Amino acid sequence: MSTQTTIPSSPKLGVSVACWRGEEVLLAQRGKAPSKGLWSLPGGHVELGERLADAALRELFEETAVTAKLEGLVTTLDIIHQDDQGQITTHYVIAVFKARWLSGKAVAGDDAAAVQWRRAEDLDDLAMTPNTRHLLRAMTQG
Repeated sequence: MSTQTTIPSSPKLGVSVACWRGEEVLLAQRGKAPSKGLWSLPGGHVELGERLADAALRELFEETAVTAKLEGLVTTLDIIHQDDQGQITTHYVIAVFKARWLSGKAVAGDDAAAVQWRRAEDLDDLAMTPNTRHLLRAMTQG
């Protein structure tokens, strides 16, 4: 049986949210590939016709049951995965937002296996997606 990889024709657009409650940020453990089992910011795909800010708030709520107020766009990230032959298997462009918690008790939903609030300086014991730890620490220093 052939296991041929389908090469994407273009990047997929996604969003993630660094949602802060006091000095703690809300993290989600990825429940699906890619990055299954790793901790990251809640987020996901932008739907056709959906504004980035709306997608960020929707994905935050779907993954965590938390509502928040966006404070702005922090950065954009390219997440590119390759197979063993060097072929690109996925390419995501992620718009990362900063937000402040408004309401909701954080519970895992949608694509999240678990959620938790953590201080940015207390992340060393978590297996995290690339750049997440550095990004959060930079946010608390700026």
